[in-house]
Amino acid sequence: MHEGAHVGVESDLDALWAAVPCPTLVVDREGIVQALSGSAESLLPGAVPGGRIDESVDWLSSAHHHLVEFSPGAAGRDASLVSGSVVSGSVGGRKFDAHAAVLPSGEVAWSLVEDTGQLLREAQEALAREQERTAILLEASSVLNASLNVDRCREATVQMAARHLADAAVLVAPAGRGRRLPVFYSDLTGPVEQCSVDADPAVVAGLSEALHGFPPVSSGWIDPVSVPDWLVPQHFSGSVGSVMILTLPGHGVSAGALVLLRRTDRPVYSADEEMFAGLFAARAGAALSAARLYAEQAAITRTLMRDLLPPPLHGLHGIEFAGGYRASKDYEVVGGDFYDFHPAVRPEDETLVVLGDVCGKGLDAAVMTGKIRNTLQALTPLAEDHEGVLTLLNRAMLSSDHTRFATLVLASVAYRDGQVALRLTCAGHPPPLIVRHDGQVEEANTKGTLVGALERITVQSFETHLAPGETCVLYTDGITEARGGPLGNDFFGEQRLAAALTGCAGMPAEAVVERVLMLASEWVGQRVHDDIAVVAITAPQRTHLSAVDGHTRGRYVA
Repeated sequence: MHEGAHVGVESDLDALWAAVPCPTLVVDREGIVQALSGSAESLLPGAVPGGRIDESVDWLSSAHHHLVEFSPGAAGRDASLVSGSVVSGSVGGRKFDAHAAVLPSGEVAWSLVEDTGQLLREAQEALAREQERTAILLEASSVLNASLNVDRCREATVQMAARHLADAAVLVAPAGRGRRLPVFYSDLTGPVEQCSVDADPAVVAGLSEALHGFPPVSSGWIDPVSVPDWLVPQHFSGSVGSVMILTLPGHGVSAGALVLLRRTDRPVYSADEEMFAGLFAARAGAALSAARLYAEQAAITRTLMRDLLPPPLHGLHGIEFAGGYRASKDYEVVGGDFYDFHPAVRPEDETLVVLGDVCGKGLDAAVMTGKIRNTLQALTPLAEDHEGVLTLLNRAMLSSDHTRFATLVLASVAYRDGQVALRLTCAGHPPPLIVRHDGQVEEANTKGTLVGALERITVQSFETHLAPGETCVLYTDGITEARGGPLGNDFFGEQRLAAALTGCAGMPAEAVVERVLMLASEWVGQRVHDDIAVVAITAPQRTHLSAVDGHTRGRYVA
């Protein structure tokens, strides 16, 4: 065969070897690569025809030289003994089995077959690790979102972090008005410890940045020796070997910083562990922010509700005052019914009691209730003139951008000349009932137009006195229009209320209110009802009063 034909055969063989799908190298007895497949070129970038095998795969080079020592001939019995040899090694972190085939030319063809069993084991381990981490994140979401209390959420965060991510965990919350930092510690040896530390977070690499919401620095950049004592739990045993500092991202504002500590006998944090810790911190930060926002909204609500809730009533200047309120829905605190109390400074001055009912119920009605109460508070100095007060309130409501109206009853009460003087004025409201000492119940002869509905207010006032043990009861129509009873659709009604009050003669004001609310609640049961408000004004038994002229007592209600 001439030289050109020989070159053509070699070229065909090279092309044939290059097309082999399995990563394959043909190596001569001196360890020189003669040919290799395309897949081998991708797997072993350093392997090229003419290069030495020990320059690309050192473990395969050792096996190759060991093999050719026992095959001195190109063919024959000796060569057949070494064909089929298998050695194992790693390439790029992957495990391969190299299968040897001795060619007739004396060269060895090494075929690299990846160890699929090892791959399967690694895949299973990775899957188990991800399943475990997913379970941890689900637990974190469940536990951290279970409470809207900020401190309990912080305690849960450090407990879970110490259990799953570190040997100890520390949560540093943003400083409040002062410089002191709230700090929470957990190392699983006891309960979470909390204290306030006067320290500068800037002295710890990455801590100040985390408190301001910046991305965390790599744990490899943080020197464990530089961690101050105040950042290590009191019962942490051993030395700190590695540290990770993460921000707890909130809704636009950092919820704090999470510091994870590992002992020196544990491996340092890997990039994969840092990524997982970041996912945990994100969930914790979201839960903490939700708790913080809830706390802020609750504080705002309490501040606003303070002016909407009925005030506590008490005895004043020898007169008993008591009130009771029940919203139309058990989960609501305020509604459209209300009462207010403006105490007199001196016994001879008049104390103003207001009870009213705003059209509607729920939060919208409660907001209008607040406006009415604030307006009446400003009009208190004019309370001697009930009609004048109601006229001014009517103008204020008509000038507001709303369509709600209200019914009101004003009661001016004073202890004068040994008597409890009582002046009542209704504006579209059910007239108060007066329980006399003998059990008779009178309806106050007062009436008037709605407030906030018409341009002009017209009212008729009523004056009387209360003898010892007598009570004036102010109530809203939530009492009389409460539906219930045996058939479930009957009104409680004025007659039934008057009959119930007959047995309240001589009772303290608190007892009268409790009895009215109890009877109304029993009548309604679990059915839907309107807002209910009741106020009792009582001349106590111990107060000595002079006789009252019967002509001023009003008319009797059977």
